[in-house]
Amino acid sequence: MVTESSATDAAPTRAAVILPWEKLSGEHADTKRAADARLAEAVGLAASIGLVVVHTAILPLRARRPATLLGPGQVEEQHKLLEEAGVTLVIVDAALSPVQQRNLEKAWNCKVIDRTGLILDIFGERAATSEGALQVELAHLDYQRSRLVRSWTHLERQRGGFGFLGGPGETQIEADRRLIGDRIARLKKELEQVRRTRDLHRRTRKRTPFPVVALVGYTNAGKSTLFNALTGATVVARDQLFATLDPTMRGLTLPSGRRVILSDTVGFISELPTELVAAFRATLEEVAEADIILHVRDAAHPDSGAQRADVIAVLDGLAADGVLAEDWPAHSIEVLNKADLLGGVEQVSVRGTSVAVSAMSGEGLDRLAAVIDERIAAGMEIATYDIAPSDGARLAWLYSHGEVIGRDDGETAINVRVRLLPADRARFERPDGVGSA
Repeated sequence: MVTESSATDAAPTRAAVILPWEKLSGEHADTKRAADARLAEAVGLAASIGLVVVHTAILPLRARRPATLLGPGQVEEQHKLLEEAGVTLVIVDAALSPVQQRNLEKAWNCKVIDRTGLILDIFGERAATSEGALQVELAHLDYQRSRLVRSWTHLERQRGGFGFLGGPGETQIEADRRLIGDRIARLKKELEQVRRTRDLHRRTRKRTPFPVVALVGYTNAGKSTLFNALTGATVVARDQLFATLDPTMRGLTLPSGRRVILSDTVGFISELPTELVAAFRATLEEVAEADIILHVRDAAHPDSGAQRADVIAVLDGLAADGVLAEDWPAHSIEVLNKADLLGGVEQVSVRGTSVAVSAMSGEGLDRLAAVIDERIAAGMEIATYDIAPSDGARLAWLYSHGEVIGRDDGETAINVRVRLLPADRARFERPDGVGSA
């Protein structure tokens, strides 16, 4: 990991960011991020964990070389430039195979990591809860297991068996793989318990009258700042990639007086490592359980369109895996944030149900709250019930779980017209669930 080789604060690690650029054509050309924007993002990722980037390069990738990914001339040219800049760590903003990583380290005589390794290191540094730490460790071990090739001399030693450490003639690489496999198995069991606990919490929330609204979006789109602005919370919000890793929830009162639970989640990024998608499944399930998804975009970012496509691709992938409902777009609202950087909400081009806001200045937040309110109300059903005057429990349940929009107190029955979420209506009308909390 980068953190293992990082220098002290007095002598920060001098790093280079190299982007192998393979330009796409055809229908994907419009959504592919520009090379300079992609490079700037990679530099931001490196800087977010204290690396000092002293050299950058965009290298056209005409053909993917199995040995080094880059061409021989590019490798040699960069070697000279890296030496001149005194670089000790190179970040190649692409996916490297274990062999490519090893060969580049030999050619450049310094540590080399790829995009996945960098993101894993950032997540490892930022995880604040025990759940987040478990998820990051699982992702890192899964990634590291694929790096165990016969590329380091200590992995090629053979040793005799001793107790549980290995059988006769077991190589170090085999022992390392087995130990990593054992640790991964234990982590998966622990995370399964986390998922069960989270599922119990979700079921508990479902017994409350509060719909869930989840914030999703590209990293650094301003989700945490928006979360704080809407709820008055103090979640860490910095102009930094992946400032938030662990989900946070707070209550929010809408203009109608209706209460919802707002959930802030980890930011997405292009080419999110598959190890992290799998490891953070429990976190992403919070999005799956949401009644409304707020897709927060950085409207002022030059690559906002490509970032939007990246987030949608992740959500579509969750839908394909059965984690998210296929009709998730129908339950989402696009929030165009950072309008203050464009001169105000009136200067932001919106389409459909999109809402322009500035989480920093507060402009547009009232409109956003109203749109959330309208969307929740549109998903509710109106039902009419006759409640016996003596049945105060059922009447109180309707008031706490729904929105009473009409009431007529008769001598033998109280006629109540109420707006309810479909799930709450089903619970109320179920014979064994009437009035249950």
